Amino acid sequence: MVGSSHEALHRIFQKDPGLLTHALQRVLGVPFPETREIAAMNVDLTEIEPVERRVDTLLRAETDEGTYLLVVESQGKADERKRGSWPYYLSYLYEKYRCEPVLIVITQSSATAKWAAQPIHLGLRGWESLTVRPLVLGPDNVPVIADVREAEDDVPLAVLSAMTHGRGRQAPAILESLAAALKTIDRDSAAVFVQFVDSCLVDPQAKQMWRDLMTAIQYFWRHPLAEQVREEGREEGREEGREQGRVQERAEMVLRLLEWRGVPVSDPVRERVDACTDLDQLEIWAQRAVHVTDAAELFVEE
Repeated sequence: MVGSSHEALHRIFQKDPGLLTHALQRVLGVPFPETREIAAMNVDLTEIEPVERRVDTLLRAETDEGTYLLVVESQGKADERKRGSWPYYLSYLYEKYRCEPVLIVITQSSATAKWAAQPIHLGLRGWESLTVRPLVLGPDNVPVIADVREAEDDVPLAVLSAMTHGRGRQAPAILESLAAALKTIDRDSAAVFVQFVDSCLVDPQAKQMWRDLMTAIQYFWRHPLAEQVREEGREEGREEGREQGRVQERAEMVLRLLEWRGVPVSDPVRERVDACTDLDQLEIWAQRAVHVTDAAELFVEE
C-alpha cells in the first residue's frame, strides 16, 4: 500500500504513464510528441564508485520523434543540493542511454514550485556550459477540477488536481467531483487512484471526507487501503463500544447508589442520568449520590 504522498506521486505515473505527457501538454503547454509506448526503468543511477544516486521515477517514452527519458522528482521543499544532483542525473542518463532526458518536478507547494522552476546555470555567466530548466507541475499550474463533467472528461487529470489541491475551501468540490468521475472508469484503475489520493491528502478533514465518499464505492473495499480503513473503523467501533459500556455502567452506578440509600429517583432525574454520555460528569454525580438527600441535588451546581 502507498505509504506517503511522496511515493504516491510516483506510483500514479507508473500506473498511468500517459498522465505525465498529458500533463506536460495540457498543463505546461509543452509540445511533447504523441507517445506510442511508455515503460518504467530502473531508478538507480549509482556508478562503480560507492556513491548512491537515485531518481524518484524514470520512464522511457517512445514517440514518433524519438525516445525520451522522463526523469520525475518529487520535491516537498527547496533543497539547494538539487542544483548539483539534477544536472548529474541528466548528464549521466544521456551518456548511458543516448536518449534525451526531460526533468519534471512534482510538488504540492507553490513556494517549492517557484524555487524548482528557476533554471540551473553551470559555468561562466553568459557562456554557461550547462543549463537545466526543470518542468514543474504544482498547485499553481495544475487546474482545479471541481466540476463533475470536467472530472469525467479527464479522470487522471482530476486525480492530479485532487492530489495537488486537496486542501482548503476547494477540497470538497474537487473530491466530490472526482468521486463521481471514478464511477465511469474501470474498477481496478479507480481503486488505485483512490489509494493515491488518500495518501496525498494531508488535511485530516479532507482525508476523512474522501474516505466517507469512498464508502459508497464498492470496488474500493477490495484494496489494501480499504482494509486499513475497515480495521480503523473496527478498532474505533471496539473503542466506542467500550466507551459506551463504561458510560452505561457509571450511569447505573449513580442510580443504584441513590436507590441503595433510599433516595427516591424521579423519572426526569433517571432520564437525565441515562442520557448523559460524559464519564467525568457521571463520576461527579456518583460522588454526590453518596450523600445527597434529594436526587435533584445531583444537579444543584449546574
